[in-house]
Parts: sequence; structure tokens; C-alpha cells
Amino acid sequence: MTTFTALTHLPGREAAEALAEACEGLEPEPVGTGIFEIEDGSNRWEVGVYFTEAPDEVALALMAAAYGAQPFAISELPEVDWVAHVRRELTPVRAGRFFVYGSHDADQVPEGVEALCIEAAMAFGTGHHNTTKGCLEALDRIANDGYQALRIADIGSGTAVLAMAAARVWPVTVIASDIDPVAVDTAAANVLANGLDGRVVCIEAVGFDHPMLEDAAPFDLVLANILKQPLIDLAPDMKKSVAAGGKIILSGILTGQAPEVIAAYEAKDFALDRRDDLGEWSTLTMTRKG
Repeated sequence: MTTFTALTHLPGREAAEALAEACEGLEPEPVGTGIFEIEDGSNRWEVGVYFTEAPDEVALALMAAAYGAQPFAISELPEVDWVAHVRRELTPVRAGRFFVYGSHDADQVPEGVEALCIEAAMAFGTGHHNTTKGCLEALDRIANDGYQALRIADIGSGTAVLAMAAARVWPVTVIASDIDPVAVDTAAANVLANGLDGRVVCIEAVGFDHPMLEDAAPFDLVLANILKQPLIDLAPDMKKSVAAGGKIILSGILTGQAPEVIAAYEAKDFALDRRDDLGEWSTLTMTRKG
């Protein structure tokens, strides 16, 4: 099936959300809309509108003008089996003790690793992105240092790769939450495929706003691989939800954004243990002061 995309950008999240919502009333009706922060410190947001038939270019132009956005760039995408494409492009990844692979590479799993099978799907976190790899390496390092975690949460879990990795290290039940129901379903399927049913519980939640997370707090370890602004917004709740002496591993942060995230968490009584940069992405390991 041919897909059409219409992309624009404009300043401010609220304006982007308003434009995306307004676009839902277009004819032909879009099959989806989304907004994404352009991670360059400019506070500009991209708005994407997706169609299965050619959109009305005049209506899109008027919509962009009405909301002060740049003109929409419209593209026609041919039908592609994206899962097959991703499988061809993704190769197994080693991160500390962890080996992340797709089922098509099951014959490449070496001895003596914590193997995690993650299928290509509509959720973030295959282990191939440097944010996920950085979190896995940080998780491996604190475990090697002898850190013990009894209560663990993975906030914005995507495929649940980090939650499953934590469950492989510590014999506890890990809570994996995400705001996207598709991601939660994907995570639950990955948990089953990795033999961790009952060890990783997948829930739909915004931040820590869920009875299961509230009842389990305070946590000894929280993993959060999301984006800069959501991480900053989460800092006050992180302080409430992490035990004194507990650790957090944060990523989804461009290297230039790391000082701002560190400052936000230091203001909430977290101390930086270590910052690791992989390419243009930073991973932060911090400890809650007691």
C-alpha cells in the first residue's frame, strides 16, 4: 500500500500539538499524526501527517499558514516490507554481558552471554541505537560493581529490552511502562519470547502515574531511555520514586543536552556517577542522595 507523508515544523510544542490535532479533520482523512521535537535546542517541533491516499495540498498549505508553520513537504512512499528491511539492516549487538539479536540471527549467539531476542517491530529499543546500547553498558557496569537492586522500573520501555536485561541480572520482577499501547504489546511479546513472563510486567502509563508503580516505589533502580525534555519533566517524580542511594540510568540525550539534564537532576538531589558518550548520544548514571 502506498503511503503519503506530509511534514512541517514550527516553534513550540503546544502549537505543534494544536496543528496535529487540526490535521486530523482533513479530507481525505489521515491515518495518523505525530509530533517530534527537533533535538537541536531550537524548540522547534516537527509535525507529521500520514495518508493512504494523496492528501489535499491546498488544505495542507492553508493549515500550515494558519498555525505559523513552514509549508508541508509532501512525499509518496512506495510499499515496503519495513520489518524485512530492518531485519536485513540490523546485526547482533554486544553491550557488556548482553547480546541483542533478532530471531533471524539466532545461530550467531555466542556462549556465556545474556542473550536477548528483540524482533523488529513498532517500538523503540532494538539495542542497535547508541542510547539503548549505552544503557545496557551502564547496567552491566553497575552490576559488575556489585550494586544490588530489588525494585526496578523501566520508564518509557519501548521493546522492554532494558527491563529484560535488568531481570536477567537481578532475580526480581521488573516493571516496564510505556505511554504507547503498541509498545506495551510489543514489549509483552518480547518478554514471552525471552522466557521472562512473570519477571517483567508490562503496563501502559505516563511516567510513574500508575498504581503498580506507586505501590512498588521507592525503586532501587530506574531506567529511562526517552528524550531530553520528558526526562527533565520527570525529574520531580523521579526524586519521589527513587530510594535514597538508588540509581537511575538516563538516555535519549544528545551530548549537547547532557549538562541541562544533569543540572535538572542535581537540583532534585541526584549526583552524577558517570557520563558516557556513544557517538552523538549521552548516557547518564546518577545516584539519589540520602
